[in-house]
Amino acid sequence: MDIYHFSSGDSPLLISVPHAGTHLPVDIADRMTENAKTTPDTDWHVDRLYDFADEVGASLLVATHSRFVVDLNRPADDKNLYPGQNTTGLCPVDCFDERPIYLNETDQPNPAEIARRVPLYWQPYHDKLRETLDRLREKHGYALLWDAHSIRSQVPRFFSGRLPDLNIGTANGKSCAASLADKLLSRACETNDYTSILNGRFKGGHITRHYGQPDENIHAVQLELSQITYMNEEPPFAYREDLAAGIKPVLRNLIEEMIRFKP
Repeated sequence: MDIYHFSSGDSPLLISVPHAGTHLPVDIADRMTENAKTTPDTDWHVDRLYDFADEVGASLLVATHSRFVVDLNRPADDKNLYPGQNTTGLCPVDCFDERPIYLNETDQPNPAEIARRVPLYWQPYHDKLRETLDRLREKHGYALLWDAHSIRSQVPRFFSGRLPDLNIGTANGKSCAASLADKLLSRACETNDYTSILNGRFKGGHITRHYGQPDENIHAVQLELSQITYMNEEPPFAYREDLAAGIKPVLRNLIEEMIRFKP
């Protein structure tokens, strides 16, 4: 199976969706628990939420493999992005609810297997991401990156209480121009139907931090969207058209605001 699906757009913006994939290679799935095989920590349906990308001229890069194979939003050296906080790694061994992914400890990926997975499953996505951003910057003079994510509204392991609906992350202002972050937050706050925050619990993962280099004319933003805004959060994690009808126009407004930005 291809590592990703890609469609090209005419604008300077690339939308990255690294966690919507659910594919598990057989050699990995055979060692996983039945619960883990349902890939519960998927960013469910996020690519569907951004199916308007071609209409606004944005390029779209969507991963196909589960984050349980390798987490594309972690650095290849597995450095902890949130020191002192509970997180999952490059090749996770437990789910967000702390249930094990693998049947036994001996089934967990050892350093040699992790080193094997990186070039097979991690590197191709990042090569395409890098290639696309470089091409967009060469064409337009700058490039824009929107890293699209979602997560359950309540995950006690990572945060207390209910997560805000729209969690904008710019690595504490390092991954994009301050004026862009301010415009996005202002646009998110225009509706009273959804709560929003800038650089709260989710400040941006590896993709936002690594590729967002404003001084090099690449501006990156992560959005962690609360899943309660568009789907059922319990298995089988069904997409809700009635809920999505409310949040999709908000997402489109944010994307169009980003495309209007010119550094």
